[in-house]
Amino acid sequence: MIVSIIGSGNIAWHLTHVLEENGIRLAELSLRNKANAASITGYLYDVQIKTDLDFRQSPSSVFILAISDNGVRSVSEEIKLPPKAILVHTSGALGMNALLGTLERNPSAKLGVFYPLMTFTKGIKVDFRDVPMCIEGEDETTSKFLKKMAYSISEKVQMVNSHQRSVLHVAAVFACNFTNHLWALSKEIAEEEELDFDLLKPLIQETFVKGMKAKHPAEVQTGPAIRDDHETISKHLALIRDDQDLMEVYNSVTKSIQNWHQ
Repeated sequence: MIVSIIGSGNIAWHLTHVLEENGIRLAELSLRNKANAASITGYLYDVQIKTDLDFRQSPSSVFILAISDNGVRSVSEEIKLPPKAILVHTSGALGMNALLGTLERNPSAKLGVFYPLMTFTKGIKVDFRDVPMCIEGEDETTSKFLKKMAYSISEKVQMVNSHQRSVLHVAAVFACNFTNHLWALSKEIAEEEELDFDLLKPLIQETFVKGMKAKHPAEVQTGPAIRDDHETISKHLALIRDDQDLMEVYNSVTKSIQNWHQ
């Protein structure tokens, strides 16, 4: 199994690591700027750096677009592939049909999705054995091939169609991005009064542990909203009244908790 990766961002950094570590040969890495290659290629055994999208002479059978969502369609239309190559993207938000434009240049290409359901930061490795790999292929043969590749790096592989993946992506935004943003807001609130954010970290940790252990996170919900503690809610709003954005977030989440538990 030989793979080429297009991209130099977070997902590209992680995939190049984990694929090569698990015995999958990386033939090529395509980047817009060769200067970006150093952060990825220093540990790779033998990879060709490309700044173009002409892969017609490539030995690879799979080409992974590990790029931003807004670039997938244009790159898939420009890329030139060897016969019967598999072209996949790694997006949670885009359907497999985002790759259809490639068929004009590459009519024999097979399409798919190779989506790792995880938050990634370049330079911080994760244990891919626990990363859910959401796979989609345009036909059974392509799906089986992508599943085999996914199982080489992860123990959690699942066939997920484009609609299901979009739903998972929305859920992931709530679970990850929104939650992290709320931590950022809580840090700002504390530090506004010269209070150390570290004081909140044990609470954050315990909240995470309880939510993971519960059959449903709603079962372990606490706080003034679920208690209908209007006096405390009013005090909180008074403390943040000078920040309209915080007020809106507080009111919106409070109302959502109350509506849920009613």
